[in-house]
Amino acid sequence: MDGPALTAALVDVFSVSGSERTLATLVEEALTPWPHLDVRRDGDAVVASTQLGRAERVVIAGHLDTVPDAGNLPARREGGRVHGLGACDMKGGVAVALRLAATVTEPTRDVTYVFYDGEEVDETRNGLKRIGDAHPEWLVADFAVLMEPSGAAVEAGCQGTMRVDVTAGGVRAHSARSWMGVNAIHAAAEILQRLREYVPRVVDVDGLEYREGLNAVGIRGGVAGNVIPDECVVTVNYRFAPTRGIDQAEAHLREVFDEWRVTPVDAAGGALPGLDRPAAAAFVEATGAPVRPKLGWTDVSRFSALGVPAVNYGPGDPSLAHTRDEFVEEAQVLACEEHLRAWLTA
Repeated sequence: MDGPALTAALVDVFSVSGSERTLATLVEEALTPWPHLDVRRDGDAVVASTQLGRAERVVIAGHLDTVPDAGNLPARREGGRVHGLGACDMKGGVAVALRLAATVTEPTRDVTYVFYDGEEVDETRNGLKRIGDAHPEWLVADFAVLMEPSGAAVEAGCQGTMRVDVTAGGVRAHSARSWMGVNAIHAAAEILQRLREYVPRVVDVDGLEYREGLNAVGIRGGVAGNVIPDECVVTVNYRFAPTRGIDQAEAHLREVFDEWRVTPVDAAGGALPGLDRPAAAAFVEATGAPVRPKLGWTDVSRFSALGVPAVNYGPGDPSLAHTRDEFVEEAQVLACEEHLRAWLTA
């Protein structure tokens, strides 16, 4: 079946995070018979690679899981689109990778195809992380393509992300005698003012502009309806350019909020685009697609941590991901396959 038909078939295999086993088994069974592929499995992740001794090795990766369904199953094909859970994020991309794995038997660069579980949930369950920790040699490559929906454009690298809790202190008192206390919620206004005044950087990397951002994403405080609160916590999310590491990002936040207690909550480093690598340059040329920075975090960061430059490239409008009306354009599925095939066989 062609890419759009395979996309619809994949949508119809239920694979909400934690329920990927059936789909992983189908992928394994589909790829194992091909003599040009060495197929391995780790949990509900499947890795298939060529072993042709080429001068370069590239990775093409995609996750098998989806977010919970929103009444958008089974798949529906209509008006040149495949509708349904995960059609955009990212079973259209998985369909492209599966067809390439099965049909490109003599690529000019060795290829490792990775189909993994647990991308849509917390990091501890991420299958790509698990493989990187247990079998880093499976991911050794000169370049990687993550089939995340990018509208068939090349989205290079990704931003880093960090969340911290910034705490304003106060003195608890009875609200009937508020002058005897210090209201921490009121004090938190200074934290919000600092955020309002903050001017984020725009950083050029390989000719791409990564726009940073610093924003409050949560606030909590209060003890009871008759108590002046002695603590208020503002949760802040920092999106930073891939030229800045996690330690540097934390140091910057401590500098911005130097008057308050700053407690890191979680963080993930960004990924440099690596467009100066020969494999990356050849990829951009073969796709003919526009190149833009990835303003967000994706698993390309995991490849970057392994020393493998990576880009996001796949069918589907990322703004449709996780929505009830999720769909992928069939023309984009076909175009991504055509361009990747040209790159792998050039």
